[in-house]
This record gives sequence, C-alpha cells and structure tokens, in this order.
Amino acid sequence: MSTMIIDGTNKATDAADKDPLLVGLGQRVKLLRARRGIPRRVLAEAADVSERHLANLESGIGNVSVLVLQQVAQALDCALAELLGDETTNSPEWLMIRKLLQGRGQADLQTAHRALADIFLDMPHAGQRNEHIAFIGLRGAGKSTLGQMVAARLNRPFVELRAEITRLAGCGPMEIQALYGSNAYHRYERQALEETLQNHKSCVIATAGGLVSDAGTLDLLLRHCLTVWLQAEPEDHMNRVIAQGATPHKLGRREAIDDLRLILESRAAFYAKADFSYNTSGKTLEEAFAGLMSAISAHQPLLFT
Repeated sequence: MSTMIIDGTNKATDAADKDPLLVGLGQRVKLLRARRGIPRRVLAEAADVSERHLANLESGIGNVSVLVLQQVAQALDCALAELLGDETTNSPEWLMIRKLLQGRGQADLQTAHRALADIFLDMPHAGQRNEHIAFIGLRGAGKSTLGQMVAARLNRPFVELRAEITRLAGCGPMEIQALYGSNAYHRYERQALEETLQNHKSCVIATAGGLVSDAGTLDLLLRHCLTVWLQAEPEDHMNRVIAQGATPHKLGRREAIDDLRLILESRAAFYAKADFSYNTSGKTLEEAFAGLMSAISAHQPLLFT
C-alpha cells in the first residue's frame, strides 16, 4: 500500500502501486472541490493543511489522518462520510432506502425523487413554475445577457442573483467567501433566491454558476422555476469570461480550459436537472436569443398566449 506521512515526504511514483481506496478518496475530494469552484490553494487554507498535502491527497497518494480528512470535509461543507463514498449508513431507514434504490437506473431514481418531493415538499403546480424562469450554467454561457433580453421580451423583471446576494451581505460574493467562507455564501445565496421568489410574482433569474453545488438551493430553484441550462463550448466560456474583464489563469490558457472542463464535469449532472438545455455556441447574440425564445416557446407555449 502506498502511504504518506503527515509532512507528505513519501510518494508513490507508479500508478499501479496506488491503493484504490486512496485513489477513490482523492477523486471525490477533487470533484467536490471542482463542483464548488474552490481553487486548491483556497481549500488548503480553509482546511488548514498545506497545498502540497492536499495535492497528494487528490492524487491518491495521501494517506491522511482522520482529523485532517475531517478538516477537508468541513472546508468543503460536506459530511466526512461523503468523502469516504457512503453517506447513507447512519440509520436503518437510510440503509433500507439505499437498498431499494441500489442499482436503479436514472429514470427510476427520478421517479423516486419526485415521489419523495410530493410527500415532503410544497410543490407548486406547473403554471406557477412558469411564472419564474431561471437560467443556470457556467459563467460565460450568457445567463445575464440573454436573461435580460428574455425578461424584456416577456415584460418581466430581471433579477441577477449575485446582485441580490451582494445587497443582502453588504459585500460581493468574493468578499463573502474570503471573510466568512463558502457556508456563509451559500446561506446568502439561498436567502436571495427565497426573497426573489417571494417578492416577484413573475421574473427572470440569472443564477451564479456554483448554485448547483448546494442541493437544497438547487431543489428550491427546480421546484419553483422553469429552469434552463445555458451551455457553451469551453473555449467560448473562456473567451466570454475574459471579455468580461476576468484575469486569465496564471498558469496559462490551456490549464484554465482544463480546470473549466473539470468544473463542468463535476456539475453537469446537476445542471442537467433543468427542464431543458440550450447551447449558445456558434451563434451571434441575435441568433442565440431567437433560438432561446423558440426553445422556451416550444417547451411552454402558454407563456406566449
């Protein structure tokens, strides 16, 4: 078995020597970090471990202590069991539910989720959901630009959720993360969405790309909004983000694209919970808007009656 002591001095050089448990653990940490959009340096600082130590953990060569793993889990705002790959072992009921769902296909799982939601959640009818249209997806997909255009066409208010978060917190999302951590940011994000739904009988909402990393907030959005996943090719995402004034990745464009692909991979299954998706790549703004309006009309023709 490959091991690493706390200072990270022993490393495995052959992938075949890596322990499968450590490899799986490292992959889950890496994907959870990517899903939340947290750079490795930031996570290492939040977990109070060295960046080198965290890099070894993500590479599958870090045989870390339970206490260090707990620090990483807390920094990722998840249960330690989630890092270990099994969060459904803490009660007989969980075990029996897991047994019922084990091996089921995606369609069966969706049916089970809808049944549980009907039991435990206040589910608005389809007409109510159509009153709120929400766009999700990575930064640079066109959520804000196209969202404003859709809102104007439908004569509805447009809500930029990041602006609502800033209003509630008194500082921007980056400052919230830096001062109070990701948990506080997710609380503000949930509050901003709740107030938006309460204060606007109908509106168009542009969400932040990382909203899907909080399951509760995503579920609230899906229950109360007609949700559209705006997609784009990674290169288009990058070009648009740079055009917005973002600083390119310090290690180069190729590394930035690779990071973006990893973030998308970690979030894709959550974005796919949207009612439908629309790809904005290869289109002018006017073409993207026309195509998006046609897609919305095809999905919910009652919006245009």
